[in-house]
Amino acid sequence: MSSENDPYDPPWEDERIKGFLEISPYDSSQNADYNVLLKAYHAMRIGEFRRFLEFFSEAGRDINALDESGKTLLDRVSEHRIAKEYAEALEQHGARTASQL
Repeated sequence: MSSENDPYDPPWEDERIKGFLEISPYDSSQNADYNVLLKAYHAMRIGEFRRFLEFFSEAGRDINALDESGKTLLDRVSEHRIAKEYAEALEQHGARTASQL
């Protein structure tokens, strides 16, 4: 993942970040909120992800949405050794693991 100060990948504008709220899953049986969170996690650096979570929360979306296996994004992110900051950002917005719900 590139650094926040990478001249070849400048910080994202709010409109680009908010655009992730419009993403729909290809499979309509997937939870749309989980899909959006996952896409943002995969695409954004931590600073952008934190800003995204603000917009996500303001839009009234479900931070504890479940995937098809019954896991939250916090469950998934917590499995990644280098994603501690992402897990902390999710928790600051009320995210819980599936076992905590």
